[in-house]
Amino acid sequence: MAEILQKVIEENRQGEAYAPFAEDPNAYSKKFYIESYGCQMNFSDSEIVASILHEEGFGATRNIEDANLIFINTCSIREKAEQTVRNRLQAFKKMKDEQPGMLIGVLGCMAERLKAKFLEEEKLVDIVVGPDAYRSLPGLITEAEGGQKTVNVLLSREETYADISPVRLDSNGVTAFVSIMRGCNNMCTFCVVPFTRGRERSRDAVSIVAECQDLFNRGFREVTLLGQNVDSYYFTTADGTEITFDKLLEMVAQVSPLLRVRFSTSHPKDITDEVLHTMAKYENICEYIHLPVQSGNTRILQHMNRTYTREWYLAKVKRIREIMPDCGLSTDVISGFCSETEEEHQDTLSLMEIVRFDMAYMFSYSERPGTLAARRYEDDVAEDVKKRRLEEIINLQNGHSRESYKNDIGKTFKVLIEGDSKRSDMDWCGRNSQNKMMVFPKRDYQLQKGDYVNVKVNTATSATLIGEIVD
Repeated sequence: MAEILQKVIEENRQGEAYAPFAEDPNAYSKKFYIESYGCQMNFSDSEIVASILHEEGFGATRNIEDANLIFINTCSIREKAEQTVRNRLQAFKKMKDEQPGMLIGVLGCMAERLKAKFLEEEKLVDIVVGPDAYRSLPGLITEAEGGQKTVNVLLSREETYADISPVRLDSNGVTAFVSIMRGCNNMCTFCVVPFTRGRERSRDAVSIVAECQDLFNRGFREVTLLGQNVDSYYFTTADGTEITFDKLLEMVAQVSPLLRVRFSTSHPKDITDEVLHTMAKYENICEYIHLPVQSGNTRILQHMNRTYTREWYLAKVKRIREIMPDCGLSTDVISGFCSETEEEHQDTLSLMEIVRFDMAYMFSYSERPGTLAARRYEDDVAEDVKKRRLEEIINLQNGHSRESYKNDIGKTFKVLIEGDSKRSDMDWCGRNSQNKMMVFPKRDYQLQKGDYVNVKVNTATSATLIGEIVD
């Protein structure tokens, strides 16, 4: 591992790795505008697309009216997200009618599933590109400029975009996402990802560390390693060295003690003691894990094909807290999955009471066409029941979040300054190791984004810690 890390450091010193593109849009004769929806992976993909477009002479713009190209990077996880995308595309279509020559494209997960509707039935777009086909964009754009409707949604077993240096869109210059793998082999019955992003494949570890080293050299102080299931990361180097996720975490942590490392998402069946011990070993690996549970009932978990039981999940949480007592923990919860009974819903609430998550993403079940659940199961829980159960889950979690944040009053945390607070430019904001947002006055301290400070918590809401800098 040390040899790999040293190789990356030397390459960066010589300027051979990840030279950034010019980010001034005025340096380009043509402009593109991109909107991203859904998971962090989609936002990361948009930065890869931006890099490819920069190579073709397109500069990013935040002003949609200046754009020659408009792209929307889509999410198929929930019905609401799809409707949002449709509404945006209809608005873009009206703009195009007034600006001949403008091209509209759909990227990402909805591209594969709804390509025919977008191109032929609704005639909303000119270009449709799936997550594994972004390298084909230059050719597709050329064809579209000639009046052809173009599409490439082919999935790949090899594509990781490892050699592409992402252009950081809307970056704060402090935090960045780094994709370490693509696709997913877990066939959760409710999830469309395996069908829209393909099979799992891990990116070359050298390229990952090189990207992180380059980000650090450019002033970034935090990276989040991204994958649908980061704990199943596995790469074999040319000399036969096997790199699992715990080893990759260590390699990235060793770039610099000033570079914070986060990751998302973990699968309860795959996160190992080796990962937990690596997290505990390095101060710059944040003590925070997003560990989706989805349901607290074993039968429903089996129905979802989550491949673990309620007892397994609780044992994993216990192990995390044995190794890292202060580890922050968040989760995903789905209410009203197919055939869920009231008693099984109560099992979810009771698991939440036992674990007491710091934060959760909570949704009612939304059947997605093409998923295993849509093929096998009847969506038989009434919408009003789903809604009521979701409200109970949200209310319970809100109480746990308030308690979690209140328990931090009086404690002091190391915080990475990410920028001004949303409410006042007189305050800084940043997160602690447990991923909790903290807000604190700037006062007369000579600080800037990317600096680390110790902040003592004086008060708290259910989502923010409020404090002051201490020496």
